[in-house]
Amino acid sequence: MTVTATPTLELREIRKSFGATPVIHGVDLEIEDGEFIVFVGPSGCGKSTLLRLIAGLEDPTSGDILINGSRVNDVPSSERGLSMVFQSYALYPHMSVRRNLTFGLENTRMPKKEIDRRMRDVAAMLQIEELLDRRPGQLSGGQRQRVAIGRAIVREPVVFLFDEPLSNLDAELRMQMRVEISNLHADLGNTMIYVTHDQIEAMTMADRIVVLRDGRVEQVGKPLDLYNEPANKFVAGFIGAPRMNFLDGRITTAGETQLVLDCGHSRAIRPVKPQTDRGVSVGIRPEEIEVSTSGVGDIAVRVNNFEQLGSVTYIYTQLANGEKLTVQLPRQVPLERNQELQISFPNDSVHVFGSDDEQAIELDA
Repeated sequence: MTVTATPTLELREIRKSFGATPVIHGVDLEIEDGEFIVFVGPSGCGKSTLLRLIAGLEDPTSGDILINGSRVNDVPSSERGLSMVFQSYALYPHMSVRRNLTFGLENTRMPKKEIDRRMRDVAAMLQIEELLDRRPGQLSGGQRQRVAIGRAIVREPVVFLFDEPLSNLDAELRMQMRVEISNLHADLGNTMIYVTHDQIEAMTMADRIVVLRDGRVEQVGKPLDLYNEPANKFVAGFIGAPRMNFLDGRITTAGETQLVLDCGHSRAIRPVKPQTDRGVSVGIRPEEIEVSTSGVGDIAVRVNNFEQLGSVTYIYTQLANGEKLTVQLPRQVPLERNQELQISFPNDSVHVFGSDDEQAIELDA
């Protein structure tokens, strides 16, 4: 007999409305023990609301939230075995780092020896021992974020919840903290749910990503699965930096099935399922585009602008019909504005989406 592990967290047909305005539309999700899950999506997509529902800071309008198999809709936030780290740190400014770490445990009447052990273990783990007697106002942004994370760890929760915890940090410190949180997950092994609008954070940290739009789940999967096999145009455009290029075109089925782009280029394709003549949007990632300065290629483009970053070059081009393409090259290339280039891309790098439903049309490579 096969035994299936009980998910740490399960959402069943979760809906949430604020007054007459629905914001979460029937979300179903299972999160296994020890997973690092990232909710990602544009502002207003419902990712923070969904996290607050899990935390018990908001009540669902309908549906069930289960933790370790038990329904917790009516369980207070403080009794769900969760710890939350906020964007604003939410530290007590008049308390030392030591008290910020221990205050919540003191309120549970935990023995002082256990509180002290947990506090010292966490301080050592996060390398903040020398900060214990300082107050938050005496700390840098990165140090305050470590303390906020430490306050969550000392509770030894079932699930950690992170609500855009790195948004207030500069780019270099965000990169450092991404690594530290990922290492923390590897060390602790707890389930972590992390909300961000930054798809780079999602790609680099997650075991699985949940892509949200307008309160609905667009796709759930491993980072590279979403990158390589997006379910629809929205996911394709959201995951990846620089973002995927899109060109308008049509599938024609008179004789051999053809992909005909509005810019004038056409090629044979092999859809997995039979297609009728229809409008499509063709996606090509910037790094998949091949560039020639010798006049050999499929499509002529003009260089509008470019960025030379040393190890990589970004070229912003325009086609004859006005459509724009971003090209990424893993090398330095001599360029001039208004220069003409020829570009091409292999069939196995092309993503095709229906113009009507924006769903992916699977192709046989």
